[in-house]
Amino acid sequence: MEHLDGKHALVTGGGTGIGLAIAKALATAGAQVTITGRREEVLAQAASATPGLHPLAMDVTDEASIKDGIASARAERGPITICVANAGVATGRKLSKTSLDFWRDVMSVNLDGCFLTIRECLPDMEAADWGRVIAISSIAGVKGLKGAGAYSASKHGVIGLIRSLSEDYLATGLTFNALCPAYVETDIITRNVDAISERIGGDRDAALAMMRDVNKHKRLIKPDEIASAAMWLTAPGSESVNGQVIEIAGGQM
Repeated sequence: MEHLDGKHALVTGGGTGIGLAIAKALATAGAQVTITGRREEVLAQAASATPGLHPLAMDVTDEASIKDGIASARAERGPITICVANAGVATGRKLSKTSLDFWRDVMSVNLDGCFLTIRECLPDMEAADWGRVIAISSIAGVKGLKGAGAYSASKHGVIGLIRSLSEDYLATGLTFNALCPAYVETDIITRNVDAISERIGGDRDAALAMMRDVNKHKRLIKPDEIASAAMWLTAPGSESVNGQVIEIAGGQM
C-alpha cells in the first residue's frame, strides 16, 4: 500500500516541468492527481502517459475558473487534501522598465493564483483535519533576483502567504511549506536562454552559463529533485515540518 492511496491531489501548472514531475511522483505514491493548466492538449498528453493523472483546464488568473475547476475536480475525485501551487511565470524586467500592466500580470499568476488555489482547497483539508499545501516559490523569493523585481516580489509574497497560513493552522493536521528552487532544467530555461542571448549578442552558451552558475553546485537542477522534496513533505514523519522555506539550490544562497 502506497502512503497516498485514497488521497486526491491538485497540482497547478501540472502539465510540464516541475509540476508534472511532482504530479507523477504523487500518482506513483497512490494519489489521484488533478493537473491543471491553460493548454488542454498539453495536459491531456501528460495524463495519457501516466496512470492517476487527470487533466483539468484552469486559468489561475481567473477566480471563477479556479472556483469552478476545483469544484469539478472535487465532484469527480473527492476532497482535495494535497494542494501543490506550482503555476507561475518567470519573466524578468528591470523595475525602471516595468509597466503597471506587466507588474499586475506577474502578480496575477504567481501570487494571486497561489492564494486563490489554496483558498479553494482549504475547506476539504479543514473537514479532514489533514492537508498538505506546497507552494513552489523560488530562490528569487529568498534573496531577490537582479533584473526581475516583479518576479522576485511575487515569489517573496508566496513565502509570506505560506508562513501566515502555517500560523493560522498550528496544532492541526494541516501543514504549509514553500519550495524554493534555483534554476531548474525546464522549458523556462530554454525561453530564458533565448531572451538573454539576444541581449548579450547571441551567445547561447554564455546565456545558459549565466543561469547555471547561479546554482551553487554549478549545474541545472532536475525537476525530479524538486518532486522528491515535495514527496517528503507529504510522507509520514513530516508532520512537524510547517511554515518552512526549503531552498533547493545546490548550496546556501
